Amino acid sequence: MTPGDAPYLYIRLRRRACVRKGSIVRLGEIAQMIVEPSYETALKELVIHQPQNADGNRILIDMMLIVRKIKQQFPLLQIEHFGEPHVLLEIISDSKKPHIVLIALVWLLLFIGSGLAIMNFHADVSMLAVHRRIYELITGEEQAHPLILQIPYSLGIGVGMVIFFNHLFKKKFNEEPSPLEVEMFMYQENLNHYVITEEYNKIHEDEREPS
Repeated sequence: MTPGDAPYLYIRLRRRACVRKGSIVRLGEIAQMIVEPSYETALKELVIHQPQNADGNRILIDMMLIVRKIKQQFPLLQIEHFGEPHVLLEIISDSKKPHIVLIALVWLLLFIGSGLAIMNFHADVSMLAVHRRIYELITGEEQAHPLILQIPYSLGIGVGMVIFFNHLFKKKFNEEPSPLEVEMFMYQENLNHYVITEEYNKIHEDEREPS
């Protein structure tokens, strides 16, 4: 078979992939491929990496490693790569479900903490005095506890937080991401970038070490 007649493999790596601890990483789990049907099954089952305990819970699989593995098994394949030059592999382990008591304690801690934060903010800005002054300006009367303002205000805090975070339990009101989701996404992107940089540094250090 001449090089011009050799079959082509079009491959695109996923940005991130998850495998269970102790599992073998196969090409079909970390990449999307277009290839002739006679090669497809074998390529999907091609073993790329066997995670070890020393690898930690995140592993960087470089495209050069994948090309080397493919060429060892199918030397005549012509490889065309698209997208990211690496895939960040996350090793996950079967973890026990958190105990209901632990969930209740965390919920109680967050509830009390957020409540104290709101109360301290209101004390700092003298919210009660503001409500009293607004009530006096509107009605011309002084009132120690202007509930007609305090009750709607308290309900509005809860409704405003639900609208701001765009969540009510598991229900979303629209497809727009909430500020919390955007911050979590940015944190994950920065974390991935850091891990990738560190893994590349380790790879280059290993290559520079004398054999």
